[in-house]
Parts: sequence; C-alpha cells; structure tokens
Amino acid sequence: MRKLIAALLIAVAAPPLAAQQAAPPPAPVAGRTLYIHAGRLLDRPGQPPRMRATIIVRDGKVVEVRDGFVAPEAGATLIDLKDRFVLPGLVDMHVHSWGLRGDPLRAQMTRINRDGFDDMVEAQMNVRADLEAGFTTVRDLGSDERGIRALRDAINAGQILGPTIVNAGRMLSVTGGHGDGTNGLAEEFADAIHPHQINVCDGPDDCRRAVRQQISLGAQVIKFAATGGVLSNVAGGIGRQMTAEEMKAIVDTAHAFGRKVTAHAHAKEGIDTALEAGVDSIEHGSFIDDETARLFKAKGAWLVPTMIAPVTALAQARAGVLPAATIPKAESAAAAAFESHKRAIAAGVRIAFGTDTGVSKHGENAREFALMVKAGMTPMAAIRAATVDAAELLGRRDQIGTIEAGKAADIIAVEGDPLADVTRLERVDFVMRRGFVAKLAGKRQPFPAP
Repeated sequence: MRKLIAALLIAVAAPPLAAQQAAPPPAPVAGRTLYIHAGRLLDRPGQPPRMRATIIVRDGKVVEVRDGFVAPEAGATLIDLKDRFVLPGLVDMHVHSWGLRGDPLRAQMTRINRDGFDDMVEAQMNVRADLEAGFTTVRDLGSDERGIRALRDAINAGQILGPTIVNAGRMLSVTGGHGDGTNGLAEEFADAIHPHQINVCDGPDDCRRAVRQQISLGAQVIKFAATGGVLSNVAGGIGRQMTAEEMKAIVDTAHAFGRKVTAHAHAKEGIDTALEAGVDSIEHGSFIDDETARLFKAKGAWLVPTMIAPVTALAQARAGVLPAATIPKAESAAAAAFESHKRAIAAGVRIAFGTDTGVSKHGENAREFALMVKAGMTPMAAIRAATVDAAELLGRRDQIGTIEAGKAADIIAVEGDPLADVTRLERVDFVMRRGFVAKLAGKRQPFPAP
C-alpha cells in the first residue's frame, strides 16, 4: 500500500518532461487592442531609430508597426508616447530573485529567522522591481529550485506581476566550492544541510546526476561554478574549482536535454576550461587575456560581464558587511575585471547584458549600461546586448528582443535619447510586458488590470 501511495504522489507531483521544458505561455490581455504612438522608436536595436511611429498590440503581441501616428480603430486604447523614446523591453541575463535586495548583512542577520515562505514574498517584490525598471525578461541564475519555478509559472499565468523568468534553479558546485551552502558553518549545521544539497557534486557521474535533478525540478538553463566566488564564505580564492571532466559532463548532459549552460568563472584557468568544455556563456569573466578572448570567439561563446557586481561587492567588503574571507577576493576581482571586460569588448567577444542583481539592488539593474559604455561599448551596442543579443543567447530571438509583428509586446519608454546618454535607461517611465501596462508616466499601474 505504501508503494502505491508513493507512486501516486510522484505521478501527481511530477509534470511531464515536455511541460517542464516549456513554461505555459503568458496570459495576454484578451481581446484588447492598443495603439502606441512613439515619438522615436528603436524597434530593432542596431539599426537607426524611427521617427513618429505607431505600434499596434493585440492579445499581448505586436500586430504591426506603422510609420506615422495612426488613428486608433474603434474600441482600441491609445497610449500617447509622442514625447518619449520607445524601445524593446530589456533583458537581464543574470539575476538572483531569492535575495535581499543587495543587502548581505541583513541576509546574514535574519537568515536564522527566515524560511522559504519569507523568501517567496521577498522574491515577488524583487521581480516586480526589476520589471518596473524596464526588464521584461530576466534569467535567474541561482534561486530555490521549486520556488523560482512556481514564481515563473505564476507570472506566465498572469497571477503575479513580474518579468518573464528563465530559471536555472541552483548553481552546481563541488564540495567546498562556490555554491556549497555549508561553507563556513558550524559542524552541526553543516551536517544537517549537506545531505539535502542536491546541487553539490563531485566527479563526472555525480555531476551528471546533479544536472538531471535540476532539470527534473524545472530548470530551463544550467549554471555551474567553474571557479571560486567572491561572496562564498570560504578563503579558497577565485581559481578553478571543477575539473575539466566534471565541466564536460555537466555541459554534455545539459545539452542532451536541450538546455543551455553557463559557467560562473573568474580566473583565467576556469574560464578557459569551461569554454573548452562547450559552455554557451561565461558569467563575470574577471581575468581575461588575449588568448582567452580568442578562445571565446573560436567557441562562439558569450560573455555576461556583470560589471556592477564587483563594484558593489568591493564596496560591501570595505564597509564590513561581508565575511572577512570575501575581502581579498573582492579586491582581486574588482581590480582585474574592468580591464578584462575592456579587452574582451575590444576583441569582439560577444556580450550579453547581465548584472548579478541580488548582489546589487533589484530595480537598479540599468546602472550596468554606463559601465559597459565606459568599458568601450557604444550606447547602441550596450542596448543591443540587453535586447537582440540577450534574446539570441536565450534562444528566444523569435519571441523577444525587437518590436515587430508576431513578437511579445514587451515595450518600454524613456525621456530623452539613450543613444546619446545611456543613463536615461536608469529612469524608465513606461513599461509594458506581454501587452500589460505595468508602469505609465512613471507610476505603478494596478494589477491585475481593472
């Protein structure tokens, strides 16, 4: 009888693999037609903006883009953005929804009094802040596996307001590596936590198991820690932590399941080994030399620089709000990262926008743009990295990244010209996701729609 009950519970709890791979489509605003009059429209980042254009939206998708200000059809709603610069919704390729808005001291002090229910409430606030900042899609690279899947699906069903989420579940890590949650804990706590850490793996076979378990819990992308990390409470530096065989096992297993793979990697040896293993992207990339830049290009891999992360971590470390073990790592990564990113940009490495938000504060994601431009990108290239290029890395270029017929109505607007001053993107005053207006004239709109 116990076996029968267990089998029934498994059958009910586990959705079919196809359902796990493809999240349900977002709920559109049924039957609603919107006309958006755009003063300037960057509908396809990388190409010059259009003057005086009309975007027609129906059922959460773009139906048509026309030149000039077209009069709305009977029964349609007009959104007047004639004095605004309109562009596609932005994509942040590296966030952590489970976090405390860039406040690690608060996290340490309150962790013992918090559980997954508190984290879910916090996560809903975090993703809404990201959406209202203009980020209509985010790739979550480290949150509670079941929680982020539930949040993703609730947003897609129109039950909670937030950006489209592409989730990785938890980052895979070797024992003692950047991602082992027992680092720095007293023995009794470590012993209690360790058996439940399905993301920790040692050796190729164990790493294959870890990939499959993340996928079984709904992961749409796989992330692993190729090197040490700044914020992990272990004085192990930021050098390579996984073997080449472990990395290759992760990449091959994930690709076999149709999942893309990204590697957290700071040190050159870890970056190079991950690239040789076939990862689709590298997060951070703090130590990149000319040889590594050439390897990026030879492998066709992307760099997600997260430039704001080392700046934020270093400030937190110097302010004494991070454990002592993180301070030398923060100093080392921050000193090297900017020059490495400049080198990668100059060499033509493919760049996708990402921030590591959760280290920095949710809603401040667009501060990354100014750092990208400082490192050598044009404002247009930086915007393209957060739209067209991010969509390509996600494998969703047919759905997002530009404003054109058939794509999701993910649209934002700002005052002024972000192609002349990219910091304009730090003050987004209109946000539409899948046809739902989340922000209008700088003000949060009621949800659900009245």
